Amino acid sequence: MHQLVLLRHGESEWNKLNLFTGWYDCDLTEAGRAEAAAAGAMLTDAGIAPDVVHTSVQIRAIRTANLALDAMDRLWIPVRRSWRLNERHYGDLTGRNKKETAEKYGDDQVLVWRRSYDVPPPPIAADNPSNPNDDPRYAALPPELVPTAECLADVVDRMLPYWYDSIVPDLAAGSTVLVAAHGNSLRALVKHLLDISDDEITGLNIPTGVPLAFELDDEFRPAEDKPIEERYLMDEAAVRAKAEAVAQQASGG
Repeated sequence: MHQLVLLRHGESEWNKLNLFTGWYDCDLTEAGRAEAAAAGAMLTDAGIAPDVVHTSVQIRAIRTANLALDAMDRLWIPVRRSWRLNERHYGDLTGRNKKETAEKYGDDQVLVWRRSYDVPPPPIAADNPSNPNDDPRYAALPPELVPTAECLADVVDRMLPYWYDSIVPDLAAGSTVLVAAHGNSLRALVKHLLDISDDEITGLNIPTGVPLAFELDDEFRPAEDKPIEERYLMDEAAVRAKAEAVAQQASGG
């Protein structure tokens, strides 16, 4: 068996402000830091000790990983980072208030941009004050790889090469792997692992700060057939409440 744990970052500053975040780099709130540390305690209580951690290159995921590992006294384990684990790029919605955006464009249109599998939001404008595309962490990427907007299908396409080329080899080597990332990059990975349909994935919400544990077989597929709610290291009722809070927020972070 191969052990994989997925962890969505704790509450971010822009989650709290109800802004579409995407590739914009904001840090955790104090509540988010507490969530991250609590995730480490949950892993310890479950007897899960990661041997290697993979994160995006965004600070909220990096901070979450560090705080969780610190709570486990495992800050020393190897770390790998990739832009391919970044949050979905929310295009020109980046930096916009979610409620105000719905009032401007209508709930139905925003729902399409936010939740449809294959319809991206409008591309980010050069004059968007929150445009993250010129961030130096992406300077070495070929320009054609830097998105101007993404739907979830795009996130699946750019995440899967990293899964196969970087995460699977660590699992195959016998390492317990922790992936600290984002709502949509983790939804993309869960879609692949559980073979969730394009229609069904639109209803999946991953709560912040709750470890999601998988035991994988030699094909790197879940060894047990059980609902995703039973894979979280938290009481199912509490997980449902946290997931519903994500859904109500119109997640973009």
